Amino acid sequence: MNDKAQLLLHPVRMRIIQAMIGRERTVQQLQEWLPDIPAPTLYRQLQKLTQAEILRIVSRKPVRGAVEKTYALAEHGAEFSPEEVLRMDADEHMRLFITFLSHLIGEFGAYTRQDDMDMYKDGLSYRLVNLYLSEEEWKLMLEDIRSAIGKHANKEPAAGRRAYSLSTILIPGIRQIHSPDPGKER
Repeated sequence: MNDKAQLLLHPVRMRIIQAMIGRERTVQQLQEWLPDIPAPTLYRQLQKLTQAEILRIVSRKPVRGAVEKTYALAEHGAEFSPEEVLRMDADEHMRLFITFLSHLIGEFGAYTRQDDMDMYKDGLSYRLVNLYLSEEEWKLMLEDIRSAIGKHANKEPAAGRRAYSLSTILIPGIRQIHSPDPGKER
């Protein structure tokens, strides 16, 4: 697995990156957002993400003899470029996908270990749907999904709000050659 993939798919760093999407945050704000991550771990992971240019420091402010840094995601820092994706072989993509699924399994396990879990009331859902779409319909659907998520992605934690984890896995089917007339064979 390449270095960037290892950085992005580390469980603690994934949570930091998720907390940073569309936001600028100080360490204190991140600690409020991620209270279960010990401060030394948070500082160490922020340093790694900044050195790898996944995060950037957008401002520094003196506070009581120290310097308070405000972080933001670097432009495209938490994404793989098309070139990076093309350089990965099938085994590397499989390892990335397995790491991603492991993260999902961890989140699902944490949810199911709650004493007061109510999957129906909480809106927990997982399903597989096969869609038959043209390339244009596929692109329109992706735009719709991005737009729907974008409307809600920047909301902050607040009283009455609960975190929901939304993961998307969009897998195109195997390319098949179809005859133009279903009644005729090729």
